[in-house]
This record gives sequence, C-alpha cells and structure tokens, in this order.
Amino acid sequence: MARAKPDSGKPPMDLRSGPRAGLRSLADLKQVQQALAAAREREEAQATLRLAAEKKRAAEKDLFSRAIGATEPLRRKASVPLAPEPPAPIPYQHQLDEQRVMRESISDEFDVTTLLDVDDAMSFRRPGIGTDVTRKLRAGEWSIQRQVDLHGLRSDEAREALGAFIRTAHRQGVRCVRVVHGKGLGSPGKLPVLKTKTQRWLIQKIEVLAFVQAKPAEGGAGALVVLLAPVGRQ
Repeated sequence: MARAKPDSGKPPMDLRSGPRAGLRSLADLKQVQQALAAAREREEAQATLRLAAEKKRAAEKDLFSRAIGATEPLRRKASVPLAPEPPAPIPYQHQLDEQRVMRESISDEFDVTTLLDVDDAMSFRRPGIGTDVTRKLRAGEWSIQRQVDLHGLRSDEAREALGAFIRTAHRQGVRCVRVVHGKGLGSPGKLPVLKTKTQRWLIQKIEVLAFVQAKPAEGGAGALVVLLAPVGRQ
C-alpha cells in the first residue's frame, strides 16, 4: 500500500506560468550587465584620454627645459641706487614775460601823431634818441637780422604776433628787425589799416627805440625797419 507524501506547505508551482516569468528576469539581468559593461568601457576610455592629455601637457611644459638643457641662476651684480630725477625747473622767465605782457597790453587807440616824424619818409624816435639813429636806419647801416610778416592776419592776430616777435628778438639780443605790414591795397577802401596800427603797437613796445619806413628794395611803404634796445636796457 503506497504512502501519501507529506505536505511541504508550499503551493504547487504553476508550470504554465513559471518558466515564462524566469525568462523575463534573465533578460533584464543581461541588459543590466551589458549597461554596466558599457559604462565601465566609457570610464576606461575617458581615463585613458585624461592620462594622454596630462602626459601631453607635461611634455609641452618640459619642452623648453629639455631644449636648453641644464641651467643655473645668474649671479646678481651689485646695483647702485640712483637718485630720483630732480623736479622740473620753474619757468620764471616765462612767467615774467606773461606778467609783462599783461602790463604792456598795447592798444589800438593809442595816439601816435605827436610822436611820429612825418617828413619825406615817416619815422619814430623815442625821447632821448638822436636824429642820427633814424638817419642810419634809413641808410641801411644797421643789418636787418630778423623779420615778421603780418600779411593776411586779423588785427588781433597781428598784434599778438608782433608783440611775441619783438619780445623774442629783444631777449635774444637782436638789434634790427623788419616788420612787414603791407600797403593796405587789399583792405576795404584801400586804407592802410594794419600799417597805422603797427606803428601804434611798436611805439607802445618799450623794447623799440626807433623805426623808419623801409627802403623801396626792402618793402617801401609796406614795411618798417625797427631798432631794438640792447639786452638789459629798455
């Protein structure tokens, strides 16, 4: 008589569903393994690239050292401390010139009629200057050393140009200059406006001792020959 098998307490396995469920689990496991293997390969490839890049940087960094070979620091030579540059000089002469210009601002309204000698050739001599001075100027006994041309300048421009010219020439020891003012043929009404103003300006300049109308070969009625005071005398 056959004995009955003891009951294990587990429900009987359904043969129809059990094998199919096991196949799905193995497929999933294989996919996970493949994904892990691919990730490891990527990491290894990235690590290889990083290592190669580091080696390349190290090789480039040492390229100069390898090219020049062994080096040693240069010996430092004893240095001499240099004194600082002195401050720029104060332009006292320039300041004095500017102050003098302000004091001597020449005017267009200055009356020169009583100071001019109007004869066959107009001239001017400062009080105390003899007639022989203007005579020698007319005769050309003084060599003309500099000249300034005021042609084409406006009145204010001509006044400033003439003042600067006379100051510079006198400071440099120049004694005889020529001032070209033109005959006024291009002025409205053909009046010698600049000529008259130039005479007024020169008379107001303390550096000017005398002036005469230039000889025809030196400009005639369109220019003046001016005698300046010696340096240090005004």
